[in-house]
Amino acid sequence: MRDAFDEESASLDRLQRGDQEVLAELFSRHRERLKRMVEFRLDDRLNGRVSTSDVLQEAYIDALKRVPHYRHDPEVPFFLWLRWVTLQRLISVHREHLGAAARTVSREVPLVRADWPGASTAKMADLMGELTSPSQAVQRDEVAAQVQQALEGLDPIDREILALRHFEELSNREVAAVLGIQTSAATKRYVRALARLKKGLAGSPDFSAEA
Repeated sequence: MRDAFDEESASLDRLQRGDQEVLAELFSRHRERLKRMVEFRLDDRLNGRVSTSDVLQEAYIDALKRVPHYRHDPEVPFFLWLRWVTLQRLISVHREHLGAAARTVSREVPLVRADWPGASTAKMADLMGELTSPSQAVQRDEVAAQVQQALEGLDPIDREILALRHFEELSNREVAAVLGIQTSAATKRYVRALARLKKGLAGSPDFSAEA
């Protein structure tokens, strides 16, 4: 872990010295995490029309253009800067392909900013449904419906924290940075969100919170 940290630090030093070629190496290192974010937040209506690879390729080109801006303000963790650049590209993709309808992309999961592409509660429920014990499709559909209902009962910020932590797999410190809140506040909100979700699922014996 330390070797990986030192390697990234060395690469960032090169980037700061104006070596833009190292960006390809850094982007590749974080590609899987960025891919997970795009897959999670890409609107389902664009399935078959927009590929994750296309979004990432365009995001990389955007990052190349914006490197000078990062070099002037390197205090932001580099991965979160890449995530922000990729998120901006995803917003543009939604607007390009959905037009005015893009404004409804996050209607089911309102986020901190209205233009952030959010996963629907249905997508979150479907992914959470994979953690349940039922093996039959009908049972899984029933559980997914229960999970979706529980998610819709949460505050928008609580849903977003669960999305960042469990689907994007961001650390608590990264979540705090993304939302612009203190790490301690992110921790409290995360614990509260889990408790509220568990309470909302109390009537669903098929859902395993420990899975």
